Amino acid sequence: MNITVFNDLEKLYRKAADTFVDLSKEAIRKNNRFTVALSGGSSPKAIFKLLATEEYAEKIEWNKLYFFWVDERWVPLDDEKSNARMTFEELLNQVPVTKDHIFPMYQEGILPEDYAKEYEQQIKSVLGKEGIFDFILLGMGDDGHTASLFPGEEVLDENEKWVSAYYLKPQEMFRITLTAPLINKAENILVVAFGESKKHALNEVLQGEYNPKLYPLQLIHKKEGFQFFTDEKAKG
Repeated sequence: MNITVFNDLEKLYRKAADTFVDLSKEAIRKNNRFTVALSGGSSPKAIFKLLATEEYAEKIEWNKLYFFWVDERWVPLDDEKSNARMTFEELLNQVPVTKDHIFPMYQEGILPEDYAKEYEQQIKSVLGKEGIFDFILLGMGDDGHTASLFPGEEVLDENEKWVSAYYLKPQEMFRITLTAPLINKAENILVVAFGESKKHALNEVLQGEYNPKLYPLQLIHKKEGFQFFTDEKAKG
């Protein structure tokens, strides 16, 4: 894993935005499109805001981008807890993305388990049977979870499904998530995790024994195309 430690979060955000731009150009040059799966939460918010600025937005061929999500809380898209809502507000509503190229991870009037199957089909309709994203952006929780792969949950053992939905008892809500096998297929993965609260989990993920049941981010492993952006407070 290629780990970069920043002493300034603004530098981290800009490097992440630069990485997004560079990978988009490379993918479009090769395949005339750029397929991504984005995370929600607080970590990517500033990155999305930066990509929406004129400085960055003019460097991206937005009509050739396809947007999926890494995971989602099973709430309506206008709910303040929705990852999609945040992404639309900070990025997608600010740039000329083709609406048919956006695939939110929620649908009214359907069970989350059923929609997980439908979402897998949506991914296959764009990516084909191999399911290889050009780019996946991940975060990490204070407990070492990534996407909706939480410690101790059965979804950590999933080897066949690309998308899984389940009830997360500690949060008293359903979550829907890409699974580790699908995430690991991606051409490029960027994990962004920073701040003092991440320090213990980050140390365990990077340097501790392999225990993905306790620190699920350890399930994400690639020899190439895997970057980790953090700061001195988390890595120190």
